[in-house]
Amino acid sequence: MADTKGPGPVVTLFTRPIRAPQGQGVTFVELFFDLVFVFAITELTKLAASDLTWSGAGRSVLVAWLIWWAWSQFTWALNPADTDHGIVRGGTLFAGALAFLMAISVGDALGDGGLWFAIPYVAVRVVGLGLYVLVAAEDKVQLAAVRLFGSLSTLGLGAAVIGGAVHGNARTWWWLAVIGLDFLAAGLAGSQEGWGIHSAHFAERHGLFVIIALGESLVAAGIAAAGEERTSDLVFVAIGAVIVVSLLWWTYFGWLKDALERRLEAASDTPRALLARDAYSLLHFPLIVGVVGVAIGVEEMVAHPGIALEAQVLIALIVGVTLFVGSAAAALWRADRTVLVARFAVLGLLAIGAAVLHPAEPKLLLSLTIAAVAAVVIAEALQHPHTELQAE
Repeated sequence: MADTKGPGPVVTLFTRPIRAPQGQGVTFVELFFDLVFVFAITELTKLAASDLTWSGAGRSVLVAWLIWWAWSQFTWALNPADTDHGIVRGGTLFAGALAFLMAISVGDALGDGGLWFAIPYVAVRVVGLGLYVLVAAEDKVQLAAVRLFGSLSTLGLGAAVIGGAVHGNARTWWWLAVIGLDFLAAGLAGSQEGWGIHSAHFAERHGLFVIIALGESLVAAGIAAAGEERTSDLVFVAIGAVIVVSLLWWTYFGWLKDALERRLEAASDTPRALLARDAYSLLHFPLIVGVVGVAIGVEEMVAHPGIALEAQVLIALIVGVTLFVGSAAAALWRADRTVLVARFAVLGLLAIGAAVLHPAEPKLLLSLTIAAVAAVVIAEALQHPHTELQAE
């Protein structure tokens, strides 16, 4: 009697089509991968907090870019892929292991451990490019676009390794060159046809990264508060920190994330790829840097709830809030030229108010920040810009 059984589940896992099925959402392997990168952002927060000078902040931004671009490129690679396929799943987990090695090396990325950071970073990107080529193999137009981006990216990958090998200002210049070369690759390859962005998946990946990063900022504050004596100041600041992060969540997830996704979905192939590149891969980077600034400010407030903030910490907090709220508004402007006037007006008033009040205890500055971000949320709720966008 002939065996009528089909292939086993393990075989099917590797023989199923490697391209994404219609409407595939974010899968658990992608979420696991994202968690590793958010751990890298947590380590980046520690690195930035250790040197709150303008030059130190600039160097931390260089490291932040490398982390972000490795994640962003992998997000593009997984967008057309069936992430439940055995090869894609295995490649993503392997890249996650490499990213973990990169993450634990963030603290010494600007010191003697430059290569320990740079080499895993390059390896993650190479794995991502390899998966992208494999997934795009069935689509000649997409494959041509991926190959162009990959070939142009080799210059930046080489500069990243050289930067990890040298020291001091030389590393700074090499990693600045990496950013320039990454922009060149994204600019030349991004205008090609065939990227075939799956809008819902792409927007969801970015949204999940943002929400996990915001959660990690509270984890950092919680760790700082856990060993402190319970006082009225600590309770006020701890609750206030949660309120600030919750309001920041609202400025992005309340309506703007969905508005961006609708604009991405409405665009045709090449304009959609350009919008994905600009509004997400580029303009979400300062948003994530903003989360780092907020985490630094919140952690310091919780650790010293009754002591006036140092100017550097105050600047980190205000710049962080401004980058988070402002970058999201800039992404929407890129999508449909909508200008969120209330956001920029309130952010300006926040900066002026913080400068006038400084030096002041965290309770007062935290109250000012809460009032400012709440004003943005309320103003936009009253204007109902999300309803207007849906009606167009």
